[in-house]
Amino acid sequence: MDISIRGIQPHELSALLNLYKHLNPKDVPLPDELSVQQIWNQILSDPKIECFVADLDRHLIASCILVVVPNLTRGARPYGLIENVVTHIDYRRQGVGLRLMHHALQFAWSHNCYKVMLLSNAERQEAHQFYERAGFKKGSKIGFVATPNTVSL
Repeated sequence: MDISIRGIQPHELSALLNLYKHLNPKDVPLPDELSVQQIWNQILSDPKIECFVADLDRHLIASCILVVVPNLTRGARPYGLIENVVTHIDYRRQGVGLRLMHHALQFAWSHNCYKVMLLSNAERQEAHQFYERAGFKKGSKIGFVATPNTVSL
């Protein structure tokens, strides 16, 4: 397979949204098209956000988002957050996801990030093993998540 790992192009929103169907098939519906386009434009115009894709013959088969966060600790070195990691179901267990994650990590290191973090569903052991193969260490930190339904202020 001749797969290229690269940044997403502005015209690939529809392909990305189709790929996201493999991330969370029961996800809530997106808002109206204008709202989605505005969010897409925000993502594309923010220099701290990178959307990387694995491209096979002009078809997106994997993707992840990396956010490089400015920071005033650790010698003022930024840190990275990875989210929305997905590989099309037909291309899983073929090394595509690992190549994509290594690309994202290299990008983070080249931007002087002192660490990169991600969260994974606590019950998805297969995903945890994938992240460990990609270089993430399980158990060095504990993740906490708050949602509007879990916090009463």
